[in-house]
Formats: sequence, structure tokens, C-alpha cells
Amino acid sequence: MSDVGTTRQLALGTGRRHRRILPRWVRRLAGPLLLIAVWLMLTATGLVSSRTFPTVPDVWRAGSALVSQGVFLPALGVSARRVAIGLAIGLGSGLVIAVVAGMWGRAEDVVDSGMQVFKAIPTFALVPLLIVWLGIYESPKITLIALATAWPVYFNTFSGIRNIDRRFVEAAHTLGLGRWGIVRHVVVPGSMPGFLVGLRISLTNAWLALVIAEEINATNGLGMLLSDARIAFRLDRIVFVIVVYAALGMLSYALVRLLEERVLVWRPGFEGEQ
Repeated sequence: MSDVGTTRQLALGTGRRHRRILPRWVRRLAGPLLLIAVWLMLTATGLVSSRTFPTVPDVWRAGSALVSQGVFLPALGVSARRVAIGLAIGLGSGLVIAVVAGMWGRAEDVVDSGMQVFKAIPTFALVPLLIVWLGIYESPKITLIALATAWPVYFNTFSGIRNIDRRFVEAAHTLGLGRWGIVRHVVVPGSMPGFLVGLRISLTNAWLALVIAEEINATNGLGMLLSDARIAFRLDRIVFVIVVYAALGMLSYALVRLLEERVLVWRPGFEGEQ
């Protein structure tokens, strides 16, 4: 390689290093911080009246009051428990169905068409039926979250299985692997990118479903705080709960990104020009 080419590569590498001084997670906070800055500007300048949308300090004080009164943390714990249980049921069932349909063609003929019908039905339209079938307590809430999280995992994992190169499966047969050996060593790694995409969508759906689920006779949880604030016309508390939902969604997204970085180290993808 010529000296000119070597110098050029060193310069490019130095430029990339300089551009990556800030960790990526810090740069990802720029979007939310920009939204808060716009919020501060609009309310501080009077372009948006505090009577129709509370200021950042008002929301902070409302949240601090809920925490100091011992109301917020128990409500957050109840909501997180509902999401965790519903998500576990939804992810588990969606993953199992996807593996069965992806591995066996006859199972696909039966299962996939039914899942397509299920996907076309708005999950939230099932709320009245869930209340009739399961009552008004915890069961319909968790079921709604499970239904909202099962189909993204199913479709993305199923697609990931069917996109596995057939030559890998044939090589596994040649090496003497049985069906479950193929699932473990070929299907699971090959479908992992699709599963993680489905997990990302499912986490988003879980928090969206929680908002609807906690409208069903909510006696605790974040939904109760939102409902009480709406009845009292406490805009500051309403916005505080909305901000909490947004923060939980961001945290869920960050956890999936971290999981992707750990699990998919063997599959580096294009991350855009820096």
C-alpha cells in the first residue's frame, strides 16, 4: 500500500474516532432532551398557556408529590407486574407457535391462517368480550397484554425461521443432527434477529395495552392515577403519568437494543454513516 493510501486511512480512522467521542447512548438522549427543551420554550414564552398544558416545573412538582405521598411507586409496581406477566405469556405462546409453524409445513397450514385472522382483529376491540368472559379484575388486563404481545413475536420469528438458508439445514442433516438439534443449532440462531424485532414491537404493544387494560375497573396502577387525575382535571398529573409511560417505553427499547448487541455479536449490521 502506498504512503498516500496509508495516510488517508489513518486520517479517516482518526476522524471516525473523533466523531465517536460521545457514547451512543448519550447521543440517543438528544431526541428526548430536544422535546423537553421545546416544551420548556413553548410554556416559558407563553406560546402555550399553562392552563391547557402544564409547565415542566408543574409536572415535576406533581410527580414529586405523588412520590412523597407514597402513591406513585406502588402504582408503578402494580403496572410493571401486569406488563411482566402478560408479556411473559404473550412472548412464550407466540414463540412456541412460531417454532411449530415454522418447522412443520402441515402445522403452518393450520396455524398461520388463523394467526393472520387474529392479526386483522384489533386487540382492543376484544375488551368487552374479555370483561364478559373473565370479569373485571386482573385476568382481562393480563390477557389483553398477552394478546397484544403474542402476534408480533409470532410473525417476526416465523419470518426469521423461513428466511434461514436451506443449505444450513441440509448441512445439519449431513452432520447427523436430529430435529431438535436443528432447532437448537440452526433455527434458534437464525431466527433470533426476527425474534428481537418482534420483542421490540411487543414491548411497545405491552405498554399501549396497559393503558387500555387499566381502564377496566382500575383500582390501582398507573391507569388509576391517570383516571383520578382526569376526574380531578389535574393536567399536571395527567402529563406526569404520560411522561412515565414514555420513559418506560424508552427503557424497554434500550433493554432490547442492549440484548441485540449481546446476542447478535456474530451478525454485525450496517449502522449508517457516522
